[in-house]
Amino acid sequence: MKRTLRHLADGREIIYFDDQEAPPERTARDTRDLPPVAATSEIRRDPLTGEWVGMAAHRQTRTYKPPADLCPLCPTKPGKPSEIPEADYDVAVFENRFPSFAQGVHGEASTVDDAGVVPIAPGKGRCEVVCFTSDHNRSFAGLAPSRVRTVVDAWADRTAELSTMDGVEQVFPFENRGEEIGVTLHHPHGQIYGFPFVTPRTARMIEVAREYHAEHGRHVLGDVLAAERASGTRVVASGEHWTAFVPPAARWPVQVQLVPHRQVPDLTALTGAERDDFAGVYLEVLRRCDALYGRPLPYIAAWHQAPVRRDRELCWLHLEVFSVLRSPDKLKYLAGSESGMAVWVNDTTPEQIAGRLRDAVTSAQAASPA
Repeated sequence: MKRTLRHLADGREIIYFDDQEAPPERTARDTRDLPPVAATSEIRRDPLTGEWVGMAAHRQTRTYKPPADLCPLCPTKPGKPSEIPEADYDVAVFENRFPSFAQGVHGEASTVDDAGVVPIAPGKGRCEVVCFTSDHNRSFAGLAPSRVRTVVDAWADRTAELSTMDGVEQVFPFENRGEEIGVTLHHPHGQIYGFPFVTPRTARMIEVAREYHAEHGRHVLGDVLAAERASGTRVVASGEHWTAFVPPAARWPVQVQLVPHRQVPDLTALTGAERDDFAGVYLEVLRRCDALYGRPLPYIAAWHQAPVRRDRELCWLHLEVFSVLRSPDKLKYLAGSESGMAVWVNDTTPEQIAGRLRDAVTSAQAASPA
């Protein structure tokens, strides 16, 4: 893989990750007349839960469902400049023009209304966009395994880079797919957030892992993984280094966790063999998901990585894929107990979810691109 760093017209970084044997030199210049990015992000701490909430009012003007011929993630064409100046690319990562968190945010830590009750601080971090392919009509499930490996390498590269940036406490790569999820750009892409705090979900998993290790001397996800592999009831796909299974307490109508067999804190720690094996297992999972209802499944794919500076020994990297689609034409809406109290009620069982995914196609791997 070849990595090339360039800059857009407003100074934002763009990094090309090429997996071609002889990639072209990335010399195209961004000819747009762009004003500097002016992020005004801040974070406020909820005094009742202790959770941080981001405030990013400048994002109200971000790009919203442009026509395909004006897609800002497609390669630049004559007369149609985009966020990516090159005429073609393999994988491209660039700073988000409408970031939720940014390095250039100014301000001092204080409290709301100077009352000393609600802490407030600059939303210092980093937000990036990851374009998986230059093909507007492709999906992640349609990528070749070699391209998925390039994406994994790009995720690992950006995890390492963002982890060194001022204010970043946790790096979160993810993909939102489908309008039902809220996607406003249909080009196959994901994002990476460098949060200025450890997220509530991660903090809770660390707390549980610490308690479990104190009692059993082992990692809770390691024991869950061993139990799922031994049972096989909820396993959807597996490889030499990864197993994908429906979690035994699944919340969503479609939910799969992909877990490496070896405990590592983040993507940077994966070996080449583990990255290659992930590509095959993940593609099988995604193809089964798309075959489930005979239509592209809207989903969120979220990487759970260790915080940058603490409790890394208590974390076990894994990917979680879940969907709000509970039937071909019905969505799961969060009910009062879920939205109000975070008490989830699933309309199906994990065993039923896993069985439907296993039966979705005769052999998802048979559909793999050459």
